[in-house]
Amino acid sequence: MRRGRRSMGSRLTVLVATAVAVAIAVCAAACWFLVRDELQRQLNESLEQPPVNHRIVEMIQRDCSQSPTGGENPGPFLRLQQIVLADGTRCAQGWDAVVVAPADLKTTGTRGGRVLRDGVTDSGDTVRVLTTNVGPGMAVSVSRSLTGVERTLRGLALLLAAVAALGVIGAATAGRLVSRTALRPVARLTGAVEHIARTEDLRIRIPVDGEDEIARLSTSFNAMTAALASSRERQAQLIADAGHELRTPLTSLRTNIDLLLHSENTGRDLDPQARHRLLASVKAQMAELSVLVGDLLELSRVSEGEEPSPDLPFHEVVEAAVARARLRAHDVRIDAELTDWYVHGREGALERAVVNLLDNAVKFSPSGGTVAVRLAEGELTVRDHGPGIPEDELPHVFDRFWRSSTARSMPGSGLGLAIVAQAVRDADGEIALTAAPGGGTVATLKLPGRAHSQTGLIIT
Repeated sequence: MRRGRRSMGSRLTVLVATAVAVAIAVCAAACWFLVRDELQRQLNESLEQPPVNHRIVEMIQRDCSQSPTGGENPGPFLRLQQIVLADGTRCAQGWDAVVVAPADLKTTGTRGGRVLRDGVTDSGDTVRVLTTNVGPGMAVSVSRSLTGVERTLRGLALLLAAVAALGVIGAATAGRLVSRTALRPVARLTGAVEHIARTEDLRIRIPVDGEDEIARLSTSFNAMTAALASSRERQAQLIADAGHELRTPLTSLRTNIDLLLHSENTGRDLDPQARHRLLASVKAQMAELSVLVGDLLELSRVSEGEEPSPDLPFHEVVEAAVARARLRAHDVRIDAELTDWYVHGREGALERAVVNLLDNAVKFSPSGGTVAVRLAEGELTVRDHGPGIPEDELPHVFDRFWRSSTARSMPGSGLGLAIVAQAVRDADGEIALTAAPGGGTVATLKLPGRAHSQTGLIIT
């Protein structure tokens, strides 16, 4: 993480506070403008009540003739009235006259003309002015002070600013509390990840509360660590089993090579037949090691390097496996009857699994025998007519390096069925071996999926 970068909690707090501040600012500005417009509307209406008529004009003229300087102050909240002539002359009713503007002079020459504007008095007070034409070359200006409106708007602005400040502070506090509460599961998840990175302890689990996104993330993390722990255990077990199985052929191979070297070093030649038997034994042990290493590699990558297909035609996979098995079946016949079945799985891994089942069936079938392969509604059966497997050994057939008592004299590594079990397990399927009626063994493989067609495909 780059130095100086804010934490997620602080960024969330700033984001919430900023969003609330913007929302409050917009609402406050809208409120201020609405109040201002309403006050101006009321002020404009007050300028027109009562409307200017000849009686008011006469009253203003009378007041002007009696007191040319303007008379008594009518008060800041009362209407100030004055007559405006075309030459700019004015006669005010009140002590503070309004400065005549060009718009007022234009109104004196326009019949029925009127203008509403902001103005100032001689003393500098701001007023709202309504000038109305009342005759040729004459208009009457009615005005009211804006002091009260401006004072109200300033007070409202201060109040809204205070409310906005309190709102931002409250939003920041609430955002901080919300971020701490919302990010607490993330903090637990982060702590678990850091603990695993530091200790490589995959047994840790995160408590899952609720069904929200964080809970789903925690569930997925727990599933991931469980899968990793299981994978590590399988790898450790595979290494232990492989070491145990490799020890015997390597010991035997070393003993035979030591005998050959001892014969060469002492100059005492072995009997030709004994030498031939030793070399034949070395060759057989090397072949056994090659098969064992190859099966170990296949077992290690049975679920790797290939993405599962969501709509894999399993019947075509079985068909390809049957074709491969027939190439090395010699005098054993393989009859297959397949119906369409589509699954979610890895093509290569499933084909290797079916090939291993077929190879086992062919290996234990008598010369001239038949292996029956059937695929119907997602259930694949492979039936041979060999010696079968003892009942007490059936639970162990899918263990790594386990070999039946009837097969220990035959070539093989004991990993073929383990590879099958791994591939089927990865495809969420089931695999079982049972004794067949009349002798032999039936391997049953079930995979979840769906049928696109019920038409049977007969391969002979």
